[in-house]
Amino acid sequence: MKLEEKTVKKNYVYNGRIINVRCDDAELPTGKPCKREVVEHNGGVCIAPITDNNELLFVRQFRYPYMQVISELPAGKLEKGEDPLECGKRELMEETGCIADEIFSLGKFYPSPGYCGEIIHLYAAKGLKFVGQKLDEDEFLNVEKIELDKAVEMIMNDELRDGKTQAAVMKLKILADGGKL
Repeated sequence: MKLEEKTVKKNYVYNGRIINVRCDDAELPTGKPCKREVVEHNGGVCIAPITDNNELLFVRQFRYPYMQVISELPAGKLEKGEDPLECGKRELMEETGCIADEIFSLGKFYPSPGYCGEIIHLYAAKGLKFVGQKLDEDEFLNVEKIELDKAVEMIMNDELRDGKTQAAVMKLKILADGGKL
């Protein structure tokens, strides 16, 4: 069965600093016309800094859409054309104050593929050295250490709800359990 849809016309409804929103005219695989709502986003990076004691560095910050403080791994948005690894290094240093001897990919994450084109690049960082936080002027967060097994437990107990954080933590756990971390 044919699965691909065709974009007939892109119709921008909103152009913002972080996202653009479209309501496209499209065509189903059968040829029937349809509308598709799309949120465009440059993408982002999530980095899982893990200490020699198997502790992850999390950031606690207020997230306006949910009107609550949540714990998540350090992350940030990509600037147009920015290399994801360089963005990960920048976010690690800005948010946690750390640099890493080793950073490796944990793959990519599609946060909500039904309407959003954002791709989040997942990384892990080892061999951490503290050099000092450099938060943006509109960034307010606290850094906390959570042991890897405890983070998995918190995910399973619905205490860590951020999707990118869940994906990175679970991938790290599988690597650790397989002796590959």
